[in-house]
Amino acid sequence: MAYTCPDDEDRADEVGMGQMKRVIAVANQKGGVGKTTTAVNLAASFAAMHRRVLLIDMDPQGNATTGCGIEKSALTRGVLEVLLGECAAIDAVLTANGDTETALAVLPANQDLTAAEVRLLLMNEGRELRLRLALQPIRENYDLVIIDCPPSLNMLTVNALVAADSVLIPMQCEYYALEGLSALVATIEQIRDAANPGLTIEGILRTMYDPRNNLASEVAAQLIAHFDDKVFRTIVPRNVRLAEAPSFGRPALLHDRDSRGALAYLALAGEMLRREDEARELSSPS
Repeated sequence: MAYTCPDDEDRADEVGMGQMKRVIAVANQKGGVGKTTTAVNLAASFAAMHRRVLLIDMDPQGNATTGCGIEKSALTRGVLEVLLGECAAIDAVLTANGDTETALAVLPANQDLTAAEVRLLLMNEGRELRLRLALQPIRENYDLVIIDCPPSLNMLTVNALVAADSVLIPMQCEYYALEGLSALVATIEQIRDAANPGLTIEGILRTMYDPRNNLASEVAAQLIAHFDDKVFRTIVPRNVRLAEAPSFGRPALLHDRDSRGALAYLALAGEMLRREDEARELSSPS
């Protein structure tokens, strides 16, 4: 039995297995905002809800890879080889932590991925399309593809945004995060105009939230004022279990399923499913 919380267990049964069918890039040009934590734990949460999920690590640091229990130094194939056309994506996919309980698939990466960025920059054309084209043969194998982006705007991030249907933006509720958010929104608009007209903002997720901090509350209020329903109601709190789970090579859901961090990401997955249901109802003819 996969791990679920009571509210989301019902949601998993109600929503069809093939409903999501989206590629979501988890991106923020500012580092240290919980981007990789969000990518790994959201992917694990959807997998626990019986979705077929692929997590793609596009960061040369390889933190999403190690956070799923995969030894990045031992990789023989990964995102690097896929982007350079040296192997098919399906041949580089591994199973997270050898865990059949969530059956989370991972397209891993390590520091060698830095070479891909250099090689991509030397290409005359089509360099921003490499990931998108590589995913085409396997995209229908998954209900959801989640891409963990590097904490910078480089050719790897551009490839992720061109391949994605939407962008999920994790951010801390602090002043500098607001400035970074404006820059990221501008980048998304540029990618939309230049290469991916269907790219949308999936939502803004408040992470590492401490309600005792007055500034955090003020920034959260500003976010809602400016972005309205694009701000997820789910808030990810600061949580020790969430922070220590990567050192055990597993998502928080498998490290401590009752921790506040694990429950927050299950709640986020449930909220995303509800949003999708609501959007479908609004678009269907009455």
